[in-house]
Amino acid sequence: MSKDLPLLEPEERVLSTLEHDGSRRWLHPRLAKGVFWARRRIVAYVLIAVYALLPFIKIGGKPAILLDVANREFTFFGFTFLPTDTVLLAVFMVMLFLSIFFVTAIAGRVWCGWACPQTVYLEFVFRPIERFFSGRSGKGGAPDMKVAGPWKAVMYLVYLAICLHLANTFLAYFIGADKLHEWIWTSTPWKHPGSFALVAAITGLMMFDFCYWREQLCIIGCPYGRFQSVMLDRSSAIIGYDEKRGEPRGKGRDRAAAGLGDCVACNMCVAVCPTGIDIRQGLQLECVGCAQCIDACDSVMDKIGLPKGLIRYSSQAALDGAPTKVVRPRVIVYASVISLLALTFVTLLATKSTFDVDALRNVGRPYRTTEEGLNENVFRFIVENRTHEPRTYRIEVQSPETVEIAGGPLELRLDPRERLTEPLRLLTPPGEFRRGELSTTLLISDDAGEQRTHTLRLIGDVAPAAQTPAEKPE
Repeated sequence: MSKDLPLLEPEERVLSTLEHDGSRRWLHPRLAKGVFWARRRIVAYVLIAVYALLPFIKIGGKPAILLDVANREFTFFGFTFLPTDTVLLAVFMVMLFLSIFFVTAIAGRVWCGWACPQTVYLEFVFRPIERFFSGRSGKGGAPDMKVAGPWKAVMYLVYLAICLHLANTFLAYFIGADKLHEWIWTSTPWKHPGSFALVAAITGLMMFDFCYWREQLCIIGCPYGRFQSVMLDRSSAIIGYDEKRGEPRGKGRDRAAAGLGDCVACNMCVAVCPTGIDIRQGLQLECVGCAQCIDACDSVMDKIGLPKGLIRYSSQAALDGAPTKVVRPRVIVYASVISLLALTFVTLLATKSTFDVDALRNVGRPYRTTEEGLNENVFRFIVENRTHEPRTYRIEVQSPETVEIAGGPLELRLDPRERLTEPLRLLTPPGEFRRGELSTTLLISDDAGEQRTHTLRLIGDVAPAAQTPAEKPE
C-alpha cells in the first residue's frame, strides 16, 4: 500500500497516554499539595507500613497472615483455615466481592485513589524518587533538562532495590518471615528454585510496571475502571467539575462583566492528573478519584479570591442540581446481604471445632452378617487434628445403645495438623433395622474436653416377623 494515503485525524486523543500519531505520551504530573494530598499521603504510608510489617507480627506463635499453600493452610490474625473450611472461605469471598460493590456504590472509586497498591507506590514512592533525580522534587512536572545517564542509572538501581524488597516481602506472606530470613542469609537460590523464580518474576514485573507501564495499568490493564459503569449510579460519590458554575471559561479579573464563569482556564487540573485526563469533560473511566485536581483547583480559587469547590467530591445527581440519595435500593440490598453473610461467617468461625471428622463407607458390599448373626457395617473413619499440639481422640457410640464398635471404643493419637484414616466396624442386631436402615450417632471427644457428634446411616437385614401358633407348620 502507498505510504501517501490520507489518514483521518482523530477529533481528540484516543487515550490520554497516546499522542495523535499513536506514539506514547509520557505523563509527568505536577504536584498539588493540598488537603486531600496530605490525607492520601498519611493513608499511603500507613498501608505501606502495614504491608511491610504484617509478616513479622506474630499472633499465637504464627505470623499475622500466612498463606501456606504448600501445607494447604491459611492463617489470618490467629485463625487458621484448612481445605475443609470451604464454606467459611466461600462465605468470605462472596462477602468480599459484595463489599466492593457496596463501597463503590457509595464512595465511588475511593479504592483506586486512596488504597490501591498501584496508586500508593507509584504516587508516593516511585514518582517522588523520580522527581528527586530529575530535579523536580516537591513540584512534579516534566524535567527541565534531560537527566544525566549516571543519575538515571542510580535511580533505576534504587527502583530495583525497592522492587526486590517488595517481592521478598510478598514471598514472606507465603513462607513466613523467619524462613525467608533463613533462605536469604544462610542458603542459596538453587536450594529453593521455585521461590527464587517467584521473587525474580515479581521483581521484573514491578520494574516493568513502575518504570514503563505506570498509569497505563489503570487506564488499560485494570478491569475495575471498566466495571464502574455498572457499579456506580447517579448518587455515587465521584470527583466532578461544576459546569454550571465554571462555564464559560476564560481569563480576566472582571468576570461578571465579561460573562465568564469561575473557571479561569488555567488547566492546572489537567497538569496534575496522574492519568492525564481533563476532569472538566465529565465522568471518565480513566479517573481514579485521587483528588489531585481538587487540590489544584482549590489553590487557584484561593489565589483569585473565589470560593473553593469548583471541582469537588460530589455525585452526578448533585452536579445536575438533583438531590443525592444516600439510602437507595441497591445500597440497602448490599448492606443487608453483607450483614447476613458477616453474621454467618462469625457464627461459623465461633463454632468451628478444633478437629474434623468424617466417615466413608467401604467399597464393596454395604454390610455383611457375622457368625454371631450381627450386621457389620465397615467405614473409613477420618480424624484431622486442626491444632498445633498433639491430641488424643476417643470415638464411641452415643445412640442407640444396641450398636457397638467392634473391639470397643477407638482411641487415636494425632500429631499437630495430622490427618488419620482408621477402619471403623459397627455391629448391630438385625432387629434394630427398619426397612433395612438405622441411624446411629457417634460421640467424638478429645483430651482437651471438646466433643462433637457424627451421624451415620447403617444398612442391614430386616429381622423376620415372629410367627403365631396358628402359622407354625404341623
